[in-house]
Amino acid sequence: MALLSSVPYKAREFNLSGLQGISDKTLEIHLGLYKGYVEQTNRLTEQLEQMVRAGQASGANPAYAEVTRRLGFEYDGMILHEYYFGNLKPQPSAQPSPELRQAIDASFGSYDVFMTDFKAVGSMRGIGWAILFQDPMTGKLSNHWITLHQDGNPAGFKPLLVMDVWEHAYLLDYKPAEKSRYMEAFIANVDWDAVNRRFSAAAAERPAVAA
Repeated sequence: MALLSSVPYKAREFNLSGLQGISDKTLEIHLGLYKGYVEQTNRLTEQLEQMVRAGQASGANPAYAEVTRRLGFEYDGMILHEYYFGNLKPQPSAQPSPELRQAIDASFGSYDVFMTDFKAVGSMRGIGWAILFQDPMTGKLSNHWITLHQDGNPAGFKPLLVMDVWEHAYLLDYKPAEKSRYMEAFIANVDWDAVNRRFSAAAAERPAVAA
């Protein structure tokens, strides 16, 4: 899929210094990695634009096929990192809104069951993401494992809470076997105001059910 936009993406700024259990050095490196995804997304988009205009858009063209596939990885890496950094905040005080809490209870039975399941997804072996999604058709919430950014994303689902569990997110602060400590630190820094806003926006976009 070629993106025919000449407007480049710009890396967002996130002021996250002072997170609990996630060092500023880790954040510095992690934000640098995110900016790399932005740069690669722009570079690959430009390459695809050039190929399309040159008449080289063909599934039989190995260069076109590789750049097209690679764009999905880089673009989703950019967007997921923006969700991740966007749902963190130093010394957060907010909690899930009553509406979000009700949706969690309806989908999982209780907040504790949801959080146990969310951490279970994050603790799975391998690199990837643990994400709380909302089904835009039913409103149901569910936790998912996303591996190489673009693999495993349920089409159209709305991400509400996004946790990066690639090793670069915690190896400076924790040993590989201490992923659970990183996840506890992540949860302690969740900006529930941001998650609540995502939930409200997703709820507003849900299609009306015919009577």
